[in-house]
Amino acid sequence: MGIKLTRGAFAHPGTSLRYHTGSWRTQRPVHQHRAAPCHAVCPAGEDAQDWLALVEEERFREAWESIVRANPLPAVTGRVCHHPCETACNRGEYDQPIAIHHVERWLGDYAIREGWAYPPPFAATASTRVAVIGSGPAGCSAAWHLSQQGYQVHLYESRPVAGGLLRSALPPYRLPHTILEAELERLLGTAIEFRPGQRLGRDFSLAELQAEYAAVFLGPGTQRSRPWDIGGATPQDLHIGLDLLQRWVDIGSIPEWSSVAIVGGGNTAIDLARVIRHAGVREVHVITHQSLPRKGVVQEDVMPAIPREIEQALEEGVIIHEHRGVQRLVLRGERVVGLELVHRKKSHDSAHAKHFVSFEGTESLLYADQVIPAIGQTVDPEGLESLLGNTAFLSADAQGRIAGHPGVYTGGDARGDRGSVSAAIGDGRVAALSIVRDLQRQTDAATYELKPVTLQQLNLNYFEHHPRPAAPVLPVDQRSAEAEVTGSLHKSDVVGEGQRCLSCGNCMTCDNCWTLCPDVAVLKTRATEGDGTGYAFDYDYCKGCGLCAHECPTAYIVMENEP
Repeated sequence: MGIKLTRGAFAHPGTSLRYHTGSWRTQRPVHQHRAAPCHAVCPAGEDAQDWLALVEEERFREAWESIVRANPLPAVTGRVCHHPCETACNRGEYDQPIAIHHVERWLGDYAIREGWAYPPPFAATASTRVAVIGSGPAGCSAAWHLSQQGYQVHLYESRPVAGGLLRSALPPYRLPHTILEAELERLLGTAIEFRPGQRLGRDFSLAELQAEYAAVFLGPGTQRSRPWDIGGATPQDLHIGLDLLQRWVDIGSIPEWSSVAIVGGGNTAIDLARVIRHAGVREVHVITHQSLPRKGVVQEDVMPAIPREIEQALEEGVIIHEHRGVQRLVLRGERVVGLELVHRKKSHDSAHAKHFVSFEGTESLLYADQVIPAIGQTVDPEGLESLLGNTAFLSADAQGRIAGHPGVYTGGDARGDRGSVSAAIGDGRVAALSIVRDLQRQTDAATYELKPVTLQQLNLNYFEHHPRPAAPVLPVDQRSAEAEVTGSLHKSDVVGEGQRCLSCGNCMTCDNCWTLCPDVAVLKTRATEGDGTGYAFDYDYCKGCGLCAHECPTAYIVMENEP
């Protein structure tokens, strides 16, 4: 007997499922993982959004493991990186950027205190051997990622200990030696075989390495100072910036001067200026043709030193002369007694080549009894003559391969000024993955630009304003070259930063799509779907209204035209 329906009647359960209403649709919602801005700009390749989500849930070990899959030295980079991730952070346009580097540092330190071991390798150990030259950040990163892929790695270092410039040129007020030692000890305690006191060009040649190993990664850094003079004149007692900084790190002494002028605007110049100031030198000047960091200044005109280090140097009494160059040395015999400065700015000629223009009439005298150039370094050519030719740096493609030398790769400062420790770590990771692909005869993965999610694409109605926590900083009168200036966040602040993260371009399991769908066409699943979420779209009944995409806080759901 048929069912007679009236206005007050009912339908048997499930009868409405016979009518697929999704045929009305012209667009359909899809889950689309999109790059968070912090991930897109990280030189080391970290996905901060991923590990911040784990921090929010207080799954700290998993968060740390997420970092070290890309960057094996988070307690180091959390201190010394210039953190472009925070500059790019969408939260910065909303209130204040997430304190990403402070959270990274906290996780790195927490892992040291807890004695966490690195995650196990992805692949089983193979018989294939790879040589890594240099144990700075690029070499350590390359060695770590190669060992994760199951390769036998021999890490060569010319000095008795690992670390490269991390150890020899970074003052303890930025990177305490105990932290660096702890990170390196754990890294070298993995399957990596460390061979200290072995120098390329002295103890073995590149040809010998190529004959013995399936691939060679070169991360020698830059150990040779650039030549410097002013109009052909150089002081008799000339000290080079990096050499002097390394001498201080090694033996803790600085010559007694009353006033010093340092030429350069990078981290070495600022580090050296602060060390000299802490050593008691009354006047310390930094002379740079670039600008102090401030709003409205184009990036290429800004001093390359980390802005917070510049700010702290100014607080400590370092005097910075921006847009100035040294036009003449004032000598008494062969000793410097002063410098003639001139206003100087970068310009471009008709061929778009960059050069510096000095402005006549802007000359001034600066009295100083020592001038120290800190204008950068180049690769020491010993053992690398066949690769360098007459150039100052090693030339490689985006994947770290050196053209014309199959099986030889490079990264870090040896490729030129990579800008940061994090960039060198990223170079090591990229080159290691290139080595793996080449040894396994795989082609490079197709590259495409994934545009990061913008603030305007997020639904900010679901986020509250909340201030960024401030890390403790030593008062100026308590600072020294030995004491770490910036302290660590509290655990509650770290968790709070995980909660402040906007989860740009990623599902945060908020249930909005499931709750608000008028057609009950979003289904919650017990198992994780192929796109990494716990939701599925039932396209038989989805009419493509777009409500789920509109109400998605993180822009993880997008509407696509019906195929």
